[in-house]
Amino acid sequence: MIKGKYRVMDAHCHVYPTAIAARAVAGTDRFYDLHSVYDGTVDDLLGKGTAAGVDHFVVQSVATSPKQVRSINEFIATAVAEAGGRFTGLGTMHPDSPDLVADFRHIQELGLKGVKLHPDIQQFKIDDYRCLKIYELCEAAGIPILLHTGDSRYDYSNPNRLLPVMEIYTGLTVVGAHLAGWSVWEEACDKLGHLPNLYMDCSSCFAFMSRQRAADIIRHFGTERVLFGTDYPMWPVEEELAVLLSLGFTEEENRRMLWDNAYEIFVK
Repeated sequence: MIKGKYRVMDAHCHVYPTAIAARAVAGTDRFYDLHSVYDGTVDDLLGKGTAAGVDHFVVQSVATSPKQVRSINEFIATAVAEAGGRFTGLGTMHPDSPDLVADFRHIQELGLKGVKLHPDIQQFKIDDYRCLKIYELCEAAGIPILLHTGDSRYDYSNPNRLLPVMEIYTGLTVVGAHLAGWSVWEEACDKLGHLPNLYMDCSSCFAFMSRQRAADIIRHFGTERVLFGTDYPMWPVEEELAVLLSLGFTEEENRRMLWDNAYEIFVK
């Protein structure tokens, strides 16, 4: 809890086994030409996040090949079980898996509460036919997807790819990471603002825009659709919280973004 009144859920956290965390974090840093401030381990997330006032964490990782799916999901499930109620876990899937149905059932059996996909790192287009079974399974089961969205360098996850999926799978809940369009925010606002089943987190956004622009984008989508997230281990959590709370939203709006919206989607 921060300021004695806001419960906080960090709805976008990547964690890795200690033995491979340094390599995994370095790989993401290279992909984005950035430098993460934390080490990507479960203990570090709990320690740094708790010190900053975060009460609960939505944790995930991404499979870059189908053979990684099962082990990653079992690692996330174990992290959730050992975190004393502080974690909600999301499973990973890969569109090239030989048995997407079995992968999805395994996610459910493990008690994971959603699916995380990263089209740019996994190298598939959001509207690729290989992904349609994933969307069908999640929609039918009422399982949300946390989806990396946007990158001006590629054409995997930009709004033109997300829009047709959202219009077809109208019962699917999607959280578009990075305000629904990292580095292509204006396009996201123009093309995606009307979609009732699209939510978004604010992770990895504040470093790339003015506070006024951040406030305008959040207001455009509506605070009832925005989730607080840090993209751990990327950014200092205290600074991400401070920016969000400086944007001029009401206490009720801050409560929605810091806790209520993520709770309704991933935990309730």
